[in-house]
Amino acid sequence: MRHSGSGDWVSRFFSAATRVIVRILGLDPGLARMGWGVIECAGTRLSHIAHGVLRTDAKTELAQRLFALHEAIAEIIADLRPSALAIEQAFVAKDPSAALKLGQARAVVLLAAARQGLIIAEYAPNHIKKSVVGVGHAEKAQVLAMVRRLLPAAQVEAVDAADALACAIAHAHFAGTRAKVLAALA
Repeated sequence: MRHSGSGDWVSRFFSAATRVIVRILGLDPGLARMGWGVIECAGTRLSHIAHGVLRTDAKTELAQRLFALHEAIAEIIADLRPSALAIEQAFVAKDPSAALKLGQARAVVLLAAARQGLIIAEYAPNHIKKSVVGVGHAEKAQVLAMVRRLLPAAQVEAVDAADALACAIAHAHFAGTRAKVLAALA
């Protein structure tokens, strides 16, 4: 049985959804190398805005390295004005010291995003890879290849930046699916 007007509601929802543009900052956290990438999502259409890799010198004091990351991310947020931050969750390896430093690097960028009122989403590395490549245990080269395919204007070369853009893409896919589910439940 078809409800009267249901087709009109669906077409209005999807045409309205394609007009809404969401800007997402994706981050691949790290203390020595932090990949970042910004995309725009309009419905199912993705557009590359900018990307790069922030680097800190291991010879510099930890507090100064963290401060530099915070300031750089705060500047990216101020310049590119994303509304959401998608960040890869920390993967804890065998080295507790490295895990602690990664956690501290994540904390300073989360703080920068929270201070600007960004929506913050965290995704497991396998979720990001599955969203972009289709396989949860994809290699970095596969992620880079798919990011290049999905965002041909990006001309991304660094795997850290590709991972960050993949994180933003995963968030765009998840946010779009979530919006459709919520609309269907409304």
